[in-house]
Amino acid sequence: MARLPRRLDHGDRVTLVEHLDELRTRLIIVLIAVGLGFAVAFAFQDHVLTWLREPLPDDRKLTTFGVTEPFFTSVKVSFYAGLALALPVVLWQIWSFLAPAFEENSQRIVAVFVGVATALFACGLAFAYWIVFPRALDFLVNYNEEFFDIQIRASYYYSFVAIGIFGIALVFELPIFVLALVRLGVVTSDWLRRNRRIGYMIVVVAAVLLPTVDPVSLALEIVPLAILFELSIVLASLFGQPGGRTAPSTPSPEGTG
Repeated sequence: MARLPRRLDHGDRVTLVEHLDELRTRLIIVLIAVGLGFAVAFAFQDHVLTWLREPLPDDRKLTTFGVTEPFFTSVKVSFYAGLALALPVVLWQIWSFLAPAFEENSQRIVAVFVGVATALFACGLAFAYWIVFPRALDFLVNYNEEFFDIQIRASYYYSFVAIGIFGIALVFELPIFVLALVRLGVVTSDWLRRNRRIGYMIVVVAAVLLPTVDPVSLALEIVPLAILFELSIVLASLFGQPGGRTAPSTPSPEGTG
């Protein structure tokens, strides 16, 4: 068993080999967490499959077309569920590896954001499962039903729902992603405020790319994403720069006297 890596303090000097050794150990921890999450999800696969089946209208049944499809579909769904279960450990390992690049006061703030990111992911899962997919599936599986003999293949259905729910949950990490861009100096909170239209356009494009195509579900996705974008601007203003200050604007050249 590899020992748990010590989180370095800000300003600690280590060699490249020591950094790579820490990275290797943290990757091992992530893989173990995902493996344990997969094992738990696979052990309770009947609950997971039933849970993902619920958004489908009651009059629709799932069909398989191969002898191996039930098994591999269960494995695939358990893997996605394992990733979701392991997310807090994954985020904590990423944070622990990057923590030495931040000052001590910033480390405490970012550690809080690991918990916030996990909470946002859980909110995204709940929003996708209870709000978006029941309406999206009702529209999709009943569309032009008078022209088609609609049969729903189990492997396609579970992939569609699992990837869709996981994708929407990841999009709910938007405030954390924007804050990271601000901390890295890619954008500033002032730039975000001045270019809201670009942000909203990106929000609409992200909603369109998610695996729901009916207008009702699209609107249900755009509204919370727009709220999250506004929350991103607030967080960038508060925590984007050290001390909660926004990045200073470029000073105008001084006149010569």
